[in-house]
Amino acid sequence: MAETSIPVRTCVGCRRRAPVTDLLRVVVSSGILVPDPRRRLPGRGASVHPTPGCLLAAERRRAFNRALRLPGGSQLEAGPLREHVHGSSSEGAGTRTRTGSSTEVEQGGGAALTTSGSSTSDRHSAGPHVDRTQVG
Repeated sequence: MAETSIPVRTCVGCRRRAPVTDLLRVVVSSGILVPDPRRRLPGRGASVHPTPGCLLAAERRRAFNRALRLPGGSQLEAGPLREHVHGSSSEGAGTRTRTGSSTEVEQGGGAALTTSGSSTSDRHSAGPHVDRTQVG
C-alpha cells in the first residue's frame, strides 16, 4: 500500500513551510477571523503557526487579507483568533479545561483526566482504589 504524505502549507506570519498538523487554519466569517483547528469550516483558509509571534507578523503585514483574497481595505476582527492563539500558547503543551474537582487536559487529540484533591482519596483517576495488600 502507498504511504500517505502529510500536506505542507506556508505560514502567513513567518512564511515558513510546515506540515498542516503544525499549523492553525483560519477562515473569515462575517469579517471575523475564526480559528479552525479541526480544518472543517467552509471557505478559503489561511494557515498560521499558533504562536503570538506569527499571528502578530501576519496582522502587521496584512497577510490574512492577501491569503484569504479579500479586498485590500477590508478590516478584519481577529479577537477570537487572538484568544485561541494566546490561550493555547500560555497553557504549554495542552489545553486545560476546569470541570468541578478535576481538570481535563487535551494533548494532541487525546484527553487525560487528572484529579485535584488530597492524596488520601479513596478513588483513583482510573476508578475506585483497590487495596491488594490485604489477603481476604
